Amino acid sequence: MTQKYLALHAMALGLVFASAAGLAQAANPIVPKRGLNDPHIHIFGDRAYVFASHDRSPTNKAFVMDNWWVWSSPDLVHWTNECVLQPEQTFIGKPFTGCWAVDAACRNGKYYFYYSQRNEQTGVMVGDSAAGPWRDPLGKPLLSSDLTPTHEYDICVFQDADGNPYIIFGVWDYYIARLNEDMISLAEKPRLLQLDRKFGPYGEGKTDDKPNLHQANGHYYLTWGCFYAMADNVYGPYVFKGSVMDTNTSFAPGYASPTWPNGPLQGRHGNYFTWHGQWYFTYCDMSQSGNRYFRDAFISYIHYKANGEIAPIRVDGTGVGEYRAAGKIEAEDFFAATNITQQGIPGGFGVSATKAGGFLIFPNVHGLAQCSQLTLELSSVGAGGTIEIRERGPDGPLLAEGAVEKSKKTDGPTTVAIRLVHRASSETLCLKLVGSPAMVLDAFNLQP
Repeated sequence: MTQKYLALHAMALGLVFASAAGLAQAANPIVPKRGLNDPHIHIFGDRAYVFASHDRSPTNKAFVMDNWWVWSSPDLVHWTNECVLQPEQTFIGKPFTGCWAVDAACRNGKYYFYYSQRNEQTGVMVGDSAAGPWRDPLGKPLLSSDLTPTHEYDICVFQDADGNPYIIFGVWDYYIARLNEDMISLAEKPRLLQLDRKFGPYGEGKTDDKPNLHQANGHYYLTWGCFYAMADNVYGPYVFKGSVMDTNTSFAPGYASPTWPNGPLQGRHGNYFTWHGQWYFTYCDMSQSGNRYFRDAFISYIHYKANGEIAPIRVDGTGVGEYRAAGKIEAEDFFAATNITQQGIPGGFGVSATKAGGFLIFPNVHGLAQCSQLTLELSSVGAGGTIEIRERGPDGPLLAEGAVEKSKKTDGPTTVAIRLVHRASSETLCLKLVGSPAMVLDAFNLQP
């Protein structure tokens, strides 16, 4: 087994014991009933770190946010509180209830914690680790309130594939500026990002605050909450595409309401990130707290269509990185993958191997040890092949091996039932695809 997946398995075993030592274990919300919101998740080393705002109390009648938080996780399921940044530690210098949205970055071995002073301006802290301790290198705002015609808050720090770092901020109109190598000063005057259509939770002609920028599949994505636009250049122009949330299809029962005054597409502050070959959107939610001033953080999988557009996400309590053996598990919702590509199929997405031996990892499969059969659903089998069902990783114990024969059918899905020769002793499942690249796995079911 590779070192990477030995570490993944060791992590999975360790979580059983760590949960008694102060970890929050949850699906969605990721840290329930604590007021963790405005989440921005970044991957540093082998852990995910969420930099977030903090709503003080479930009885809040307005935005009362006393400090900023950093939590970390090895698997997006089990979360540990790493540190609290108090406004007294920053240039603000005193208690303050406007500790609004944040972002973070790592460059040249240093970590940078960017924070909003309400909806006015932005500061920055520097540390030697993602958990601090933090120091204020400027003693003043990085983005002062008189810098541009917009408000200098709700920051996003984006590092392009060419290595250049940028900071994006604003409300209604968004501005971008390249950062210097020190990450605490601007290398250029902020530029207005050009957007062909302004639309958001308030209707035609308006965007929102909450700007974020990410790059995937050769495209740049400018987002504001669940709305997004695309461009081929970091400076734009950006073409509006729509929302990653569909009011008709995205929400599981009990997750579309209670909601914001303008409906469930409002208030979805967060960011988009990738880890182990998978893409995610983390965002604010109030459906479980029922209070827009005491919000939670959710995570959903992101899947890109062939044209680069983003398919509607699922908003539910299952979240990511955790699976129920009793139900269908979509192949594209893996936690980790190697030599695997996703592709659109009728009704959704499937996965195939880019070369023989490509594999998928699904940790935290609750009830796996009680299962004796696995049924594969394939949208295409091509020339056929073999799918190995292994425990923990691609070189872990072999539970079963399923032959996928070349189908005589011209279209339609194929199912293959595989009896597990051995029962799993852990909750980490690996599916290894050996055979035709045209073999496309849609989903699988586990049965007792």
